Amino acid sequence: MTDIIAQGQEWLAALLIWFDERLLSYQTLAQLGIIFLLWGLSIGLGRLSRLLLPHGLDRFDWYRRLKPQLSPLYDLVIWLVFIVAAKTLADQQQVAAYALNIAISLILAWIVIRLVTGLIESREVARMVRSFAWTLAALNIVGWLKPLIDFLDSVTFSLGQGHVSILGFLGGMLTLVFLIWLALVVTKFLEDWLRKIPAINPSARVLLSKVARIFLIAAAFLFAVSSVGIDLTVFAVFGGAIGVGLGFGLQKVVSNFVSGVILLMDRSIKPGDVVEISGTYGRINKLAGRYTSVISRDGREHLIPNEDMVTQTVVNWTFSHRMVRRHLPLGISYKSDVDLAMALMIEATEEVPRILDDPAPRVLIKGFGDNAIDLELRVWIQDAKNGVSNVASEVYYKIWQKFNANNVEFPYPQRDIHIVSREKSAITPESISNLAPE
Repeated sequence: MTDIIAQGQEWLAALLIWFDERLLSYQTLAQLGIIFLLWGLSIGLGRLSRLLLPHGLDRFDWYRRLKPQLSPLYDLVIWLVFIVAAKTLADQQQVAAYALNIAISLILAWIVIRLVTGLIESREVARMVRSFAWTLAALNIVGWLKPLIDFLDSVTFSLGQGHVSILGFLGGMLTLVFLIWLALVVTKFLEDWLRKIPAINPSARVLLSKVARIFLIAAAFLFAVSSVGIDLTVFAVFGGAIGVGLGFGLQKVVSNFVSGVILLMDRSIKPGDVVEISGTYGRINKLAGRYTSVISRDGREHLIPNEDMVTQTVVNWTFSHRMVRRHLPLGISYKSDVDLAMALMIEATEEVPRILDDPAPRVLIKGFGDNAIDLELRVWIQDAKNGVSNVASEVYYKIWQKFNANNVEFPYPQRDIHIVSREKSAITPESISNLAPE
């Protein structure tokens, strides 16, 4: 017990000596004063830099997107430059710059946290990055960062024919995460740039963005692996195992992905088309790697596997052109004037803006039913994405108004009932008794 108390007293004495030498010395206090003075100067220069920065950069989407994260960093970057210059001057004068080193570590961590967390949408990932940056800064301040790096670099393990240290593995993982994030950001900028080029159709736009994303992610993975020092031939065995897995467990996934590429290449469907498949009618919203998003008229979004879009019959209402003909059946009574009814139906279409004048609407007599003369109105529209049932409803309403105003009757079901009467037969007790079973 006495040994523990003595050891604790030694640690406390060493801590007090360290605190007195490092934090209460005149050099440290002078450096703290310089740090705060440079902070005030950097605030003024930061405001001036925001005013002098060319406003023409606002026309670039990437700058407008990064401006909320970059603008608060002007002061910190200027402050960091000043402190690094002060530390360089102190090193030349052979003056211990302990406070300046602490300030550099904290400001670097602050800049990284502000920049990275501002670009990362996930709060959990941002919290992890923040904790990691502050941990590195704290280790660097107390002088444990370099010994920790040396220890992690000394611990190695075999991978294939080479050896990889824990430090190299962790560095490779961080490099991989950063490069994948960078690949996704570059792909996002590429998609925005392609969207502004009218000469590129939506299908080619989606195909180019998907190919770019796959290429950049694959390049990021290979670069991260090679940076660790792993021979890429090690993955030959894994490639065979992955091929077997794709052939069995991931067959549907690969089929949907390949089908998605086929849809993008042959341009049979594209975002904005109005399609109908397996009873689902709607507008194509998105072509993803595994599915096609179709939004119906009632607002529901159907995620249809790409394989179904290739193997099943798909009615594309807007494949070669956007004109669609609608057939509207209607019956009138035999007492009504057929010529008048047909003329009124044509007039009704003129009051519906969505119906085209060319090709002109037509009315045909389809047959003679039990109760009505069967007519059919045929009209053309070119905006099927806005719905086809609603335009039919509007036409029927206009026809009903005109028929009522001109005494054109709608038929009612009619049935002829023939009653056959028989003479009453005399019913006697004897006749009833004859019907009883023996």
